[in-house]
Amino acid sequence: MAISLAHLGPVGTYSESAASAYGEWLETNQQQKFILCPQPSIALALSAVAQKKVNYAVVPVENSIEGTVNITLDTLWQKKDLKILRGLTIPIVHSLLSYNEDLANIKTVYSHPQALGQCQEWLANNLPQVQLIAANSTTEALKLLKEDPTACAISSARAAEIYHVPILYSGINDRPDNCTRFLVIGFETNKFGSHISLAFGLEKSNVPGVLVKPLQIFAEREINLCKIESRPTKRSLGEYIFFIELEGSLQEPKIQEALAELKQYTEVLSIFGNYDSISVE
Repeated sequence: MAISLAHLGPVGTYSESAASAYGEWLETNQQQKFILCPQPSIALALSAVAQKKVNYAVVPVENSIEGTVNITLDTLWQKKDLKILRGLTIPIVHSLLSYNEDLANIKTVYSHPQALGQCQEWLANNLPQVQLIAANSTTEALKLLKEDPTACAISSARAAEIYHVPILYSGINDRPDNCTRFLVIGFETNKFGSHISLAFGLEKSNVPGVLVKPLQIFAEREINLCKIESRPTKRSLGEYIFFIELEGSLQEPKIQEALAELKQYTEVLSIFGNYDSISVE
């Protein structure tokens, strides 16, 4: 039976490219067929796997320019049964697409908020007076162009080919090495991996120095932290959840010792997974 992969749709999104790349990895390494299941939003892609309508969801978690995709972190915290099975990083190259070839006539730019943010310098220099309007995806933005001859969209060259929209400019992202990290989310728990993602809440998260001891636990054991970020609990202003990504395997004694000690200082601790990552050129 083929593995079903939910992702942000429709056809032509970067999320679809990431899901396809993971599917191809499954075919090559596990001789497993796959089918893509596009969803209207990242939240619905995660809901599809949470409700067991699909096997996995492939969702963005971090961009090298714009940073964290908050809905992904928030959902992992809220739906405790979901686990990270693998990381996947793909290059992101944005293009400006429009049926109108004259930039002087452009009044509106549509795209996903992440894409708009990743191209803000180019837009400020080349289209400083235009209105920027968020769409659910970089591909959905293309559907709005036929209705408005003064509009353009930021999307991919692949989407331009699929939907037959002319490319005005290529590579308009503000950094040439722009990339996005995706996570493969499901219910399985890996026993081994190179990275661990977790999150914890503290009884009083807004007290000065409250993070010192939890972080010292890792420093004392020379465990490298790749990332630390706070997100509001959504219960009360000033209350935060702390998300951490660290290097190591859950089978390592020093990791096990660190996590056991960490529980003594946290109100709640969730481990999202131990996983390896794939890089797609």
